[in-house]
Amino acid sequence: MDDTQQKNRGIRRAALVGTAFAALAAIGFSTKAIFVKLAYQEPVDAVTLLTLRMVFSLPVFLVTGLFSRNPARPLEKQDWWTILALGLVGYYASSLLDFLGLRYISAGLERLILFLYPTMVMLMSAVLSRRTLRRREILALLLSYAGIALVFMQNLHLEGKGLVLGATLVFVSTLTYSVYLVGAGRAIARIGATRFTSFASIVSCFAVMAQFAVSHPLHLPPLSLRVYELGLAMAIFSTAIPFFLLSAGIRMIGSGKTALIGSLGPVTTLYLAHVFLGESFALQQILGSMLVMAGVLAISLKPRGA
Repeated sequence: MDDTQQKNRGIRRAALVGTAFAALAAIGFSTKAIFVKLAYQEPVDAVTLLTLRMVFSLPVFLVTGLFSRNPARPLEKQDWWTILALGLVGYYASSLLDFLGLRYISAGLERLILFLYPTMVMLMSAVLSRRTLRRREILALLLSYAGIALVFMQNLHLEGKGLVLGATLVFVSTLTYSVYLVGAGRAIARIGATRFTSFASIVSCFAVMAQFAVSHPLHLPPLSLRVYELGLAMAIFSTAIPFFLLSAGIRMIGSGKTALIGSLGPVTTLYLAHVFLGESFALQQILGSMLVMAGVLAISLKPRGA
C-alpha cells in the first residue's frame, strides 16, 4: 500500500469516527429535553433546573480544562475573548432560552425547532467561506427537511397557552446555538477541541450561577430528590459527554456536516418523548424519521474512491 492509499484510508477512518462522535453527541443532547420535561413535573423553575445542570457539570469541565493546558501553545488575548463570547452565546444564552421554552411546548416540538440550526449553520458557513452548497449537502437538506415537515405536521395539534412564546424562545435559542457552532469550528482548530470546550463551558456555568444569584435567594429552594437525580443525569449524559463528542466531531468533519448529522436529535427525542412522556407517535412520524436518516447518510457517507 503506497502513501496515498494510506492517507486516503486515514481520512476515511477519521471521517467515520467523526461521524460517530457527532451522532452520539446528537443522541446525548436529545435526552436533555426529556430530563427537563420530567423535572418540570416537579415544582422547579427553569433557572434553578439549569443551575443544577451547570453545577453538576462544572467539576468535569474544571478538571478537563486544567489537564488540557498546553504550555507550548498558550492562549492569546483574542482566544480568551473568543471563548468568553462563544461560551455566553452558545452555552449560556442558548441553554437558558431553551429551558424557558420547554416550559411551554413539548419535547418533540422543541427538538423540531432546534433542528433548524443545520440550515443556519450551512448558510453562515457558506457566506463566510464564499462558496455554494454542494449537491450532496443540498440533497441532505432536502431529505432531512422533508422528513421534519412530515413530523411537524403531525404535531400541529399541539396548540395551547404559551405555544407561540415557547416556540419563539426555542427558535432564538437555535439561532444562538448556530452562531456558536460556526464560531467553534474556527476556534477549535486554533485552540484545541478539549481546551476550547472546557473553558467555554466553564464560562457558561459561571454565567448561569451568576443569574441564579441575582434572581433567586442565595440558596437552593427545597427540591425533591428526583429533581437532583434528573439534574445529575442531565449534567452527565446531556451536557459533559455530548459537548466533548460534538467538539471532536466538528474538528474531524467540520461544523456543516456535524450540524447535518445532528438531525438524528429530533428523531431520537420523538422516540424518547413517546416512551417516557407519552407524547404522540404515529406512522407519519416514522416516515419522517426515515427521511431524516436518509439525509444523514447522504451527507455522512462518502462514495468509495472519493
